[in-house]
Amino acid sequence: MRLELLGFLGYVAASFAYFIFILLLLAARNKTLAGRLVLLASLCTLLSFAGGSLQFKYHFSLQVIFGFETLKLALWSLLILSTKEKVFSLSQAIKQPAIQQYLLVWGALSLLVWLVVLTGFAETKYLFILFLVLNLWALVQLEQLYRNAGAGSKWALWPLVIALGAIFVFDFVLFAQASMLNQLNFDLWYVRSIIAVISVPLLLVSTRRMKNWSVNVFISREVVFYSSMLMISGLYLLVMAFAGYIINYIGGAWGSNLSIIFIVLGSIVLAALLMTEKLRREVKVFITKHFFANKYEYRVEWLKLIKQLEISQSGNYYQTALHCICSALQIPHGVLIKKQSQGHYNILYSEGIDVSEDLCEQLENIDKFCQKKAWIIDIREYDKLVNSYPELFIDSDVFIQKHIAIVVPIVVGDDLYGFFLLASPPETKNLLNWEDRDLLAAIAKQLGHYLSLNEANEKLSQAKQFDAFNRMSAFLIHDLKNIQAQLALISSNAKKHRHNPEFIADAFETVESATARLEKVLTQLRNKNVIETHSKKVKLKTLLQAVIEQRNQDLPQVTLTDFADIEICIDAETFSSVINHLVQNAQEATSADGWVNIKVIDKQDQFEIIISDNGCGMSAEFIKSRLFKPFDTTKGNAGMGIGVFEAKQFVEQLGGNIYVESIESEGTKFHLIIPKKQQ
Repeated sequence: MRLELLGFLGYVAASFAYFIFILLLLAARNKTLAGRLVLLASLCTLLSFAGGSLQFKYHFSLQVIFGFETLKLALWSLLILSTKEKVFSLSQAIKQPAIQQYLLVWGALSLLVWLVVLTGFAETKYLFILFLVLNLWALVQLEQLYRNAGAGSKWALWPLVIALGAIFVFDFVLFAQASMLNQLNFDLWYVRSIIAVISVPLLLVSTRRMKNWSVNVFISREVVFYSSMLMISGLYLLVMAFAGYIINYIGGAWGSNLSIIFIVLGSIVLAALLMTEKLRREVKVFITKHFFANKYEYRVEWLKLIKQLEISQSGNYYQTALHCICSALQIPHGVLIKKQSQGHYNILYSEGIDVSEDLCEQLENIDKFCQKKAWIIDIREYDKLVNSYPELFIDSDVFIQKHIAIVVPIVVGDDLYGFFLLASPPETKNLLNWEDRDLLAAIAKQLGHYLSLNEANEKLSQAKQFDAFNRMSAFLIHDLKNIQAQLALISSNAKKHRHNPEFIADAFETVESATARLEKVLTQLRNKNVIETHSKKVKLKTLLQAVIEQRNQDLPQVTLTDFADIEICIDAETFSSVINHLVQNAQEATSADGWVNIKVIDKQDQFEIIISDNGCGMSAEFIKSRLFKPFDTTKGNAGMGIGVFEAKQFVEQLGGNIYVESIESEGTKFHLIIPKKQQ
């Protein structure tokens, strides 16, 4: 009876305290949304405690008081949300998504629970569960409001947080126990009035300090982490409450004892879960990854990496790559190792770390591990935390002796390129967190492509050097072939014309020309490049007649028609070689009884040479894809495939143009348009 009397007096005192508080609020005439919410929430609290004091005497149903409790929780929660979201009017509140969400969930839950309770489909215990959920939700909102507030706002907020926090926590415990045991603990029910009385002065202080009920809120990682852990705890207790009810319902006479044992065991499990470092770490990583800006500004880090690659003064791209990844975490020393084959590794660049044979043996185990998971390995973590890298077995002392703390695999495509072995960052002795790992992985991925690209460029450069040499050789062989043809022509006609003075004069002239061309070829071979050409003024008719005379040793005969005598400045030797080759191609494509013709057209600033035949012709597809392609020949081993390509290059270097008209089985026309004043 004494405790019941104390409870009655407490409820009367709480009612009086909130009555005075409401009068003060009315006197303040705060017309903001927050001010009205404080007034309405205090009024509901007053009605709840006033009803509780009357219930002691008249013993009516507690459902009346629970109705006021439902409204009270909603109003206090709306006050917290409006303060957090900086909402100052009812119209703004209606449009606020967070407030809309709360009202929707609160309304649906409250309507459902009250409906099943009032219609007799369920017992009052469902109201206990409703209040348990609403108190937990309000407690989480309150905790987020305070932790997210700026330093100046916290000064005004802390009395409100303590007052409402005490009410929510006490009611949470009260209704959690009621949910488990399916009945209120009236000892706690009597004491809750004392909490209400104590809360009034604190609420009064906050209303005085917060003029417009606005706080500067920012979201921090630690805040959401602790809020999440609080939510996990509350949800766990809700599950416990439901399980406790089941045990109490099934257990019969043993229900109370089983419930107590279950509560104790559940509390131990909850404490163990919350104290487990792995769980806390995983929750923290999940929250940080999905709800916050990263520790590193990846755009800045990316631009920094690109700038380092661009401005690197080192000609050694392996050194550049190592410096880039070391600078990401300010690591002083490292080594870049490339995998040659399984168990064989090549040190590409080392700075401050000596790689020994026993270290390479350990790398073989890391190699097998990284082929499966490609994880960045923190040797310090491997050494301290058991089973932190499942299926990896290495002697960490080998790495520690070499001052190697981090192993970063370099993966290019689906293949393991090699490793960065890095020393420990100087600024911290902490293990790598997920953000450090993500940064290192991103940089290693980019550097892997950088290294592969440079190696490919190096191989391409070597291939180009060989290609240039082969190409030069092909042109030289082409020249030798022409010289050989000239000398062979003299040899074949020597027996028949050896006593002809004109033949002897032509033979000496041809030998002299061949000697000059051979000297040019030898000069090219010695200098490993194509020597510069020299232009001189010559008569076009003279050059063409010399070519025709040489080619007319074979059939069909070549004719020259519609000729305009033009004097041009050109590299006569190369020009004659080009015309000679085109005419030779025309002869080879034409039967012995056919014809080949050269025609020259004077067009003021340019002239056009047309070499035509009535031979086999070419298809449009062949002309488009193969005719001017170097080293592509239809003559088998007899040709080099560069004659037409050389002709095209020569004409285009002069600023001219070359094009072809051809019809299969009818013939071909080569058009060479050359300016009189070459570029």
